[in-house]
Amino acid sequence: MRRRRTAATAAPVRAALIGAVLLGTAGCGAGAALPAPGPDRASPTPAALASSSPTPSATPVTGPYAALGDSYTSGLRVPPQGGSPQGCGRSGANYPSLVARQLGLADFTDVSCSGARTGDLTAAQRTDDGTNPPQLDALSTATRLVTLGIGGNDAGFLDVLGRCAVENVRHGLTGQGDAAPCRAYYTTGAGRGEVQRKMTATGERLTAALGEIKQRAPQAEVLLVGYPALLPQDPARCAETLGSGIAGADLGFVTEQEQQLNGMLRQRAEAAGVGFVDTYASSAGHDMCEAAGSRWIEPLAADRGLAPIHPNAQGQQGMAAAVLAALR
Repeated sequence: MRRRRTAATAAPVRAALIGAVLLGTAGCGAGAALPAPGPDRASPTPAALASSSPTPSATPVTGPYAALGDSYTSGLRVPPQGGSPQGCGRSGANYPSLVARQLGLADFTDVSCSGARTGDLTAAQRTDDGTNPPQLDALSTATRLVTLGIGGNDAGFLDVLGRCAVENVRHGLTGQGDAAPCRAYYTTGAGRGEVQRKMTATGERLTAALGEIKQRAPQAEVLLVGYPALLPQDPARCAETLGSGIAGADLGFVTEQEQQLNGMLRQRAEAAGVGFVDTYASSAGHDMCEAAGSRWIEPLAADRGLAPIHPNAQGQQGMAAAVLAALR
């Protein structure tokens, strides 16, 4: 009996642990592919970026360069951490720093901050260790390059992951309900319409922010950077990483939501007349369920103190390569 009870509760316990990690991470953050690089769109591989020398592009990109965004941009817990305020979790090896280094841009300002939402572009953001000024204050008429990676926190993407864990706990303990309890919650249950409402509101705020960026930095090339793939297309490949804590069908639902988020970002970028950087396509095969040597996103049990469900150093290098490809 004891053995049977332990087996029966294993999945709910795993889901509960997943939910606990996600609750602690939710304030930290999170279409079609870009054209394949051709002869004059070639970009450095992720592995070569960290120590490479500046490489001239077909159309030279000049500074000043301002990097704006949330924890996927700031490089939360990716060493070396620095900058001010320390609560922003800003890394000297995040993709903006790698892009600036690769392009030889000495005039570079990184104001990205963990937990940032679109409202923090125009208002000060309080962190657990200092206050980050409004990010758009880093812009001026002299600015020539702007990258922006934001929207996941507004859309509540990590909240969806947390809700999936909660619904799977409930399903595992009662044995009742849909085989994909998270999908059911958001499509026919209490959360019906919630994701779309948040997505629409996020898009509207993003459109306003992009307009403000163009007004403050009218001569700048502006790139909106999307989010890399968190999960594989085949949820079964995550069995070893996530166990049976979340149903495979619900993992598929999470992937759909991330694709919807990236699709919205692309649409808003195109409507605003700015570039979009697709990091989802280039990160395929590097999700958090891959082995440590090839993944760009850390799993729930993150390695060496890194942030769960966030890009590691390889992920930042991969995102930098995608940005550089878009600039060429």
